[in-house]
Amino acid sequence: MSLKCIAIDDEPMALEIITSFCQRYGNIELTTFNNPLRGMEQVRRSRPDILFLDIEMGDLNGVELARDLPPGTLLIFTTAYAQYALDGFELSAVDFLHKPFSYHRFEKAVQRAIELHKLQQLSAHPSFADESITLKAEYKNVQIKLKDVLYIESMDNYVRIHLTERQSLMSQTSMKSIQELLPAEKFIRVHKSFIVPAHRIASYTSKEITLYNGMKIPVGRSYSQNLKLSISNS
Repeated sequence: MSLKCIAIDDEPMALEIITSFCQRYGNIELTTFNNPLRGMEQVRRSRPDILFLDIEMGDLNGVELARDLPPGTLLIFTTAYAQYALDGFELSAVDFLHKPFSYHRFEKAVQRAIELHKLQQLSAHPSFADESITLKAEYKNVQIKLKDVLYIESMDNYVRIHLTERQSLMSQTSMKSIQELLPAEKFIRVHKSFIVPAHRIASYTSKEITLYNGMKIPVGRSYSQNLKLSISNS
Protein backbone atom coordinates (compact mmCIF):
# COMPACT_ATOMS: atom_id res chain seq x y z
CA MET A 1 0.00 0.00 0.00
CA SER A 2 1.44 3.35 -1.07
CA LEU A 3 0.95 6.23 1.36
CA LYS A 4 0.68 9.88 0.36
CA CYS A 5 2.56 11.94 2.96
CA ILE A 6 3.63 15.54 3.56
CA ALA A 7 6.39 16.74 5.89
CA ILE A 8 6.53 20.35 7.13
CA ASP A 9 9.61 21.63 8.97
CA ASP A 10 11.55 24.89 8.76
CA GLU A 11 14.86 23.00 9.16
CA PRO A 12 16.15 21.54 5.85
CA MET A 13 18.21 18.90 7.69
CA ALA A 14 15.09 17.60 9.47
CA LEU A 15 13.30 17.24 6.13
CA GLU A 16 16.30 15.40 4.69
CA ILE A 17 16.17 12.90 7.57
CA ILE A 18 12.43 12.29 7.13
CA THR A 19 12.94 11.89 3.37
CA SER A 20 15.71 9.36 3.96
CA PHE A 21 13.62 7.41 6.47
CA CYS A 22 10.60 7.37 4.12
CA GLN A 23 12.77 6.04 1.28
CA ARG A 24 14.12 3.35 3.58
CA TYR A 25 10.61 2.37 4.69
CA GLY A 26 9.30 2.22 1.12
CA ASN A 27 5.88 2.75 -0.50
CA ILE A 28 5.69 6.36 0.70
CA GLU A 29 5.10 9.28 -1.66
CA LEU A 30 6.55 12.21 0.29
CA THR A 31 6.33 15.94 -0.42
CA THR A 32 8.28 18.31 1.85
CA PHE A 33 7.83 21.98 2.73
CA ASN A 34 10.06 24.31 4.75
CA ASN A 35 7.40 27.01 4.48
CA PRO A 36 4.66 26.05 6.98
CA LEU A 37 1.87 28.12 5.40
CA ARG A 38 2.50 26.74 1.91
CA GLY A 39 2.75 23.28 3.36
CA MET A 40 -0.60 23.55 5.12
CA GLU A 41 -2.21 24.89 1.94
CA GLN A 42 -1.08 21.71 0.19
CA VAL A 43 -2.32 19.57 3.10
CA ARG A 44 -5.79 21.06 2.80
CA ARG A 45 -5.70 20.73 -0.98
CA SER A 46 -4.38 17.17 -1.35
CA ARG A 47 -5.51 15.60 1.97
CA PRO A 48 -2.47 13.33 2.52
CA ASP A 49 -2.69 10.09 4.48
CA ILE A 50 -0.01 11.24 6.96
CA LEU A 51 1.37 14.65 7.94
CA PHE A 52 4.77 14.91 9.64
CA LEU A 53 4.67 18.30 11.36
CA ASP A 54 7.25 20.25 13.33
CA ILE A 55 5.99 22.46 16.15
CA GLU A 56 8.36 25.41 16.72
CA MET A 57 8.76 27.03 13.27
CA GLY A 58 9.73 30.65 13.80
CA ASP A 59 6.60 32.66 14.60
CA LEU A 60 4.34 29.75 13.68
CA ASN A 61 3.31 26.94 15.98
CA GLY A 62 2.57 23.51 14.54
CA VAL A 63 0.04 22.74 17.28
CA GLU A 64 -2.13 25.64 16.12
CA LEU A 65 -1.69 24.68 12.46
CA ALA A 66 -2.71 21.10 13.24
CA ARG A 67 -6.12 22.22 14.49
CA ASP A 68 -7.09 22.81 10.85
CA LEU A 69 -6.27 19.36 9.45
CA PRO A 70 -8.66 17.86 6.89
CA PRO A 71 -10.59 14.74 7.95
CA GLY A 72 -8.70 11.52 7.44
CA THR A 73 -5.18 12.97 7.60
CA LEU A 74 -3.17 11.30 10.36
CA LEU A 75 -0.80 13.51 12.34
CA ILE A 76 2.72 12.70 13.53
CA PHE A 77 4.49 15.52 15.36
CA THR A 78 8.27 15.81 14.91
CA THR A 79 9.81 18.24 17.38
CA ALA A 80 12.71 18.89 19.73
CA TYR A 81 10.33 20.20 22.40
CA ALA A 82 8.99 17.40 24.59
CA GLN A 83 6.67 19.76 26.50
CA TYR A 84 4.24 19.66 23.57
CA ALA A 85 3.48 15.96 23.98
CA LEU A 86 0.23 16.69 25.86
CA ASP A 87 -0.93 18.98 23.04
CA GLY A 88 -0.28 16.14 20.61
CA PHE A 89 -2.44 13.84 22.69
CA GLU A 90 -5.27 16.36 22.78
CA LEU A 91 -5.14 16.68 18.99
CA SER A 92 -5.29 12.86 18.64
CA ALA A 93 -1.85 12.74 17.03
CA VAL A 94 -0.80 9.23 16.04
CA ASP A 95 2.62 9.74 17.57
CA PHE A 96 5.08 12.31 18.91
CA LEU A 97 8.63 11.92 17.58
CA HIS A 98 11.11 13.72 19.80
CA LYS A 99 14.15 14.93 17.83
CA PRO A 100 16.62 13.47 17.24
CA PHE A 101 14.67 10.26 16.61
CA SER A 102 16.00 6.98 15.22
CA TYR A 103 14.76 5.12 12.17
CA HIS A 104 13.38 2.39 14.45
CA ARG A 105 11.28 4.97 16.32
CA PHE A 106 10.13 6.52 13.03
CA GLU A 107 9.19 3.08 11.70
CA LYS A 108 7.00 2.37 14.74
CA ALA A 109 5.16 5.67 14.26
CA VAL A 110 4.53 4.98 10.57
CA GLN A 111 3.33 1.44 11.27
CA ARG A 112 0.89 2.78 13.84
CA ALA A 113 -0.39 5.32 11.31
CA ILE A 114 -0.78 2.65 8.61
CA GLU A 115 -2.85 0.49 10.95
CA LEU A 116 -5.12 3.43 11.76
CA HIS A 117 -5.33 4.31 8.06
CA LYS A 118 -6.48 0.80 7.23
CA LEU A 119 -9.04 0.94 10.02
CA GLN A 120 -10.33 4.23 8.64
CA GLN A 121 -10.76 2.62 5.23
CA LEU A 122 -12.54 -0.39 6.70
CA SER A 123 -14.75 1.77 8.88
CA ALA A 124 -15.84 3.68 5.78
CA HIS A 125 -17.70 0.49 4.83
CA PRO A 126 -20.62 0.19 7.28
CA SER A 127 -20.79 -3.58 6.74
CA PHE A 128 -17.43 -3.97 8.50
CA ALA A 129 -17.58 -1.02 10.90
CA ASP A 130 -20.79 -2.36 12.42
CA GLU A 131 -20.18 -6.08 11.97
CA SER A 132 -19.89 -8.15 15.12
CA ILE A 133 -20.09 -11.68 16.44
CA THR A 134 -21.65 -12.95 19.65
CA LEU A 135 -19.82 -15.44 21.86
CA LYS A 136 -20.49 -16.89 25.27
CA ALA A 137 -17.84 -15.60 27.68
CA GLU A 138 -17.90 -15.53 31.48
CA TYR A 139 -21.37 -17.14 31.56
CA LYS A 140 -23.00 -14.50 29.38
CA ASN A 141 -23.38 -13.64 25.70
CA VAL A 142 -20.90 -10.94 24.67
CA GLN A 143 -21.00 -8.96 21.44
CA ILE A 144 -17.59 -8.37 19.87
CA LYS A 145 -17.06 -5.81 17.11
CA LEU A 146 -14.81 -7.27 14.41
CA LYS A 147 -12.88 -4.02 13.97
CA ASP A 148 -11.72 -4.31 17.62
CA VAL A 149 -10.17 -7.79 17.25
CA LEU A 150 -6.37 -7.80 17.48
CA TYR A 151 -5.95 -11.56 17.05
CA ILE A 152 -7.53 -14.82 18.20
CA GLU A 153 -5.66 -17.56 20.06
CA SER A 154 -6.56 -21.15 20.83
CA MET A 155 -5.93 -22.30 24.41
CA ASP A 156 -6.82 -25.96 25.01
CA ASN A 157 -10.65 -26.12 25.02
CA TYR A 158 -10.99 -22.34 24.95
CA VAL A 159 -10.42 -19.49 22.51
CA ARG A 160 -9.00 -16.17 23.70
CA ILE A 161 -10.03 -13.09 21.68
CA HIS A 162 -7.44 -10.35 22.08
CA LEU A 163 -9.01 -6.89 21.68
CA THR A 164 -7.72 -3.36 21.17
CA GLU A 165 -10.22 -1.47 23.32
CA ARG A 166 -10.71 -3.78 26.31
CA GLN A 167 -9.35 -6.86 28.06
CA SER A 168 -9.23 -10.12 26.15
CA LEU A 169 -12.17 -12.53 26.40
CA MET A 170 -12.19 -16.31 26.89
CA SER A 171 -14.87 -18.44 25.25
CA GLN A 172 -15.33 -22.19 25.46
CA THR A 173 -15.46 -22.89 21.73
CA SER A 174 -13.21 -24.23 18.98
CA MET A 175 -11.10 -22.38 16.42
CA LYS A 176 -13.12 -24.05 13.68
CA SER A 177 -16.38 -22.76 15.14
CA ILE A 178 -15.15 -19.20 15.54
CA GLN A 179 -13.56 -19.23 12.09
CA GLU A 180 -16.96 -20.04 10.59
CA LEU A 181 -18.37 -16.89 12.21
CA LEU A 182 -15.72 -14.59 10.72
CA PRO A 183 -15.61 -13.13 7.17
CA ALA A 184 -12.98 -15.24 5.39
CA GLU A 185 -11.69 -12.31 3.33
CA LYS A 186 -10.83 -10.29 6.47
CA PHE A 187 -9.62 -12.92 8.96
CA ILE A 188 -6.84 -15.39 8.15
CA ARG A 189 -6.05 -18.67 9.90
CA VAL A 190 -2.24 -18.64 10.01
CA HIS A 191 -1.62 -21.43 12.52
CA LYS A 192 -3.62 -24.14 14.26
CA SER A 193 -3.65 -21.80 17.28
CA PHE A 194 -3.99 -18.35 15.66
CA ILE A 195 -6.38 -16.31 13.52
CA VAL A 196 -5.46 -12.72 12.62
CA PRO A 197 -7.30 -9.83 10.91
CA ALA A 198 -5.67 -9.19 7.53
CA HIS A 199 -5.55 -5.42 8.08
CA ARG A 200 -3.39 -5.79 11.22
CA ILE A 201 -0.54 -7.58 9.45
CA ALA A 202 2.47 -5.27 9.04
CA SER A 203 4.81 -7.87 7.51
CA TYR A 204 5.14 -11.62 7.19
CA THR A 205 7.41 -14.48 6.18
CA SER A 206 6.66 -18.15 5.65
CA LYS A 207 7.29 -18.68 9.38
CA GLU A 208 6.14 -15.55 11.19
CA ILE A 209 3.74 -12.59 11.10
CA THR A 210 4.42 -9.20 12.65
CA LEU A 211 1.39 -7.12 13.61
CA TYR A 212 1.49 -3.32 13.56
CA ASN A 213 1.79 -3.27 17.35
CA GLY A 214 4.98 -5.36 17.09
CA MET A 215 3.39 -8.62 18.21
CA LYS A 216 4.97 -11.71 16.60
CA ILE A 217 2.73 -14.64 15.65
CA PRO A 218 3.96 -17.97 14.23
CA VAL A 219 2.82 -19.23 10.84
CA GLY A 220 2.11 -22.95 10.61
CA ARG A 221 3.70 -24.81 7.71
CA SER A 222 0.36 -25.98 6.34
CA TYR A 223 -1.05 -22.41 6.51
CA SER A 224 1.77 -20.56 4.75
CA GLN A 225 0.40 -20.82 1.21
CA ASN A 226 -3.08 -19.76 2.27
CA LEU A 227 -1.57 -16.75 4.05
CA LYS A 228 0.15 -15.57 0.84
CA LEU A 229 -3.05 -15.98 -1.19
CA SER A 230 -5.17 -14.22 1.40
CA ILE A 231 -2.75 -11.26 1.70
CA SER A 232 -2.58 -10.83 -2.06
CA ASN A 233 -6.37 -10.78 -2.29
CA SER A 234 -7.02 -8.51 0.71
